Amino acid sequence: MAGKRKCSAKEIARQYLYNGGKEDSEDEPSAEDREWEWIYDDHNKAGEDVEGGDTPSPGERTIIGARKGTFSCNVGDTVVLETDTTEAWVGIIRYFFDGELDGLEQKLANFMWFSSENEILKGPKKRTDSLPNERYITAAFDDNSVQTINGRATVVSATAFAARYPNGKVPKSSKDYGKIFVCRRGCNTRNTIYTDEFIWEDVYRGEDDLRALTELVESQTAKTRKRKAPSKIQKDLDGFVLDDEDFCDMTTPRTPKKRRKITSATPTPSKPKLTPTTARKFMTPTHRRLKKPLEFTPLGTRVLSPSHTTASPHQLARTQLHVSAVPSALPCREEEFAMVYSHLEQAISAGTGSCIYISGTPGTGKTATVREVVAALHESVLADELDGFVFVEINGMKVTDPHQSYALLWEALKGERVSPSHALELLNREFERPNPRRVPCVVLMDELDQLVTKNQGVMYNFFNWPQLAHSRLIVLAVANTMDLPERTLSNKISSRLGLTRVTFPGYTHQQLMKIIESRLQNVPGTVAESDAVQFAARKVAAVSGDARRALDICRRAVEIAEQEDLIAAERDAVPGTPSKTPGRQKPSGIVGINAAVRRGIVTIATVKRAINEATSTPLAAYLRSLPLASKLFLAALLVRLRRTGIGEAVIGDVVEEARRMGLSSQLEPIKEFLLALDGGGGGAQDKSDGMAVGIPSRRGRPVVKRKIEQAARVLRMGVASTELAEAGIIGLESRRGERVGRVRLGVSEEDVRGALRDDEECKGLGFAG
Repeated sequence: MAGKRKCSAKEIARQYLYNGGKEDSEDEPSAEDREWEWIYDDHNKAGEDVEGGDTPSPGERTIIGARKGTFSCNVGDTVVLETDTTEAWVGIIRYFFDGELDGLEQKLANFMWFSSENEILKGPKKRTDSLPNERYITAAFDDNSVQTINGRATVVSATAFAARYPNGKVPKSSKDYGKIFVCRRGCNTRNTIYTDEFIWEDVYRGEDDLRALTELVESQTAKTRKRKAPSKIQKDLDGFVLDDEDFCDMTTPRTPKKRRKITSATPTPSKPKLTPTTARKFMTPTHRRLKKPLEFTPLGTRVLSPSHTTASPHQLARTQLHVSAVPSALPCREEEFAMVYSHLEQAISAGTGSCIYISGTPGTGKTATVREVVAALHESVLADELDGFVFVEINGMKVTDPHQSYALLWEALKGERVSPSHALELLNREFERPNPRRVPCVVLMDELDQLVTKNQGVMYNFFNWPQLAHSRLIVLAVANTMDLPERTLSNKISSRLGLTRVTFPGYTHQQLMKIIESRLQNVPGTVAESDAVQFAARKVAAVSGDARRALDICRRAVEIAEQEDLIAAERDAVPGTPSKTPGRQKPSGIVGINAAVRRGIVTIATVKRAINEATSTPLAAYLRSLPLASKLFLAALLVRLRRTGIGEAVIGDVVEEARRMGLSSQLEPIKEFLLALDGGGGGAQDKSDGMAVGIPSRRGRPVVKRKIEQAARVLRMGVASTELAEAGIIGLESRRGERVGRVRLGVSEEDVRGALRDDEECKGLGFAG
């Protein structure tokens, strides 16, 4: 036997650095730069089945183990693997093979994993009697490089562990420190189902028990479950809505608790020990100064009694018509619901990443439908019909910086608050690393256009992570425009978005009527007429099809009807003067009865008032209150700007345009009050406006006018332009000659046309065109 090779100075220094001067151990791989080598079974017979692999051909050797230096491991051994977290990864080697991982040819091994308590999805079925070093055997398998093997592990039963260490703690000086674990149950980490308690030495003794152990875990953790019939998604939508209490538990943000860990299981700084396998936990630079988490004093809350919102039918209707009210079901979105539900369910069940782009105009039910789908999926999880998953919602309107989405995602996955840059580093390591025990995560990115940065890095990362093989990340991107990826995002980002797109069209008036009627279904009595609801639905559908706008209009109409009802009730409560001749009263009270019955009901007139209030702005109200001369000046200015195509015009040209519009107009007030009369003789002048007014005279005495013609100028144009300029409606250039000054519009042309389109005084002046 050859003598032991003498180590070089570099190798000795490396041993002191990593192993504290110890030589290579048979329980851990060598720290030197040695390559892994296969151990073959030369006595394997051709045609014999190999666990986990194909039947070898005659003459082909079977890999039964791997060696690196003096360390070796075989099929069926329990080993510890390298990890970036504080918890050790433990697995049983099922078989070895040569393959490709991350685009490189490597020596690989297939592992059957153990899971710790922290890797089991939290829920009501999770056990609370876990031991400090307990691991649960799972039926999860994954391929990893043999480079990640960090030594042998010892798995024993609870009785055997207590016999070895009666005080329940492993001394740091022991060779079993960090490498001995207790296993007494199996578990499916995604649905939180445990097996019956067993004694580890009875269920697993070596390679020959691998198949029986796998069957034991799979049979008792319900790996295959009964799925819901697809037809049930369409028929029973009410069952997909969580109770208010459960919904609040799932969506309400909570104050961080004191149990959040801020330290790791690594040795204290006073005793540094650098090894390649030292588990490090990435933290923010300020974690050393943080003694304990901040505690917030809860604010006082006021609980309203149910009578506050259900005292009358009007109050109940206003509550149901509020945009924030959660309905029992979402009507008119059954097809979109089924598409999103089936795609999410398939991705969660298969454990793959995916991207879905959801687009539609505001108020078409995009976010509400996604939340209903998530609620339905959570219900399936509680019924053991679907694997568990994590849901996180990132709203672009609620984050001050798009990069904060990294921190929100990491906090949802691990429950730790870190900086955005640190979270990005941790997320990259998390999704690039293979982990068969990773729970799928569904991310709703609402208001996607608000998360677009200059270099589009946030969008690229969120759309690239689902493409990784082990990420199990599902991204639901919600935006208001259909062509946002092609119009705003670069090609490398839009290509990663995929072809799965769901478009939410605007609601039609029939759908809006159905939505409003479903909200008013449980309101006693008749609060709104059917014609009034149809009128409001048609008005909104003709513009945008926004359901939120339709609900706001109907809610305001109910408020107006309730206010009119209260005023009428107060007026009727005042006693009137008794009549001396009762016989002269109306013989029939039918008219009064009908008025009383219709009082407090939303009619078409009530909806018109609500629409006027909703569409009325301070600018529109001011424009409608302008005098006729100012409205004529604005009409002439708009016509002049459209005719020339330039953003400004000369005041003299605007006045000439107003004169031509006045001559051709059919409005009598313009001809009667604004057009000056001229009989061909001398005329007095209106000193206040500088406009000539023809008044025939002869030596100061009036004479009979032979011919009256309309003058070439219009009155009050100078005063009108000055008032509009002072109000900021137009911008007026002051020059010595009034007619050579320039004027431009200070507000948008659409605002002016929208405010004066339906004005009775402005008919025929071109505001409707």
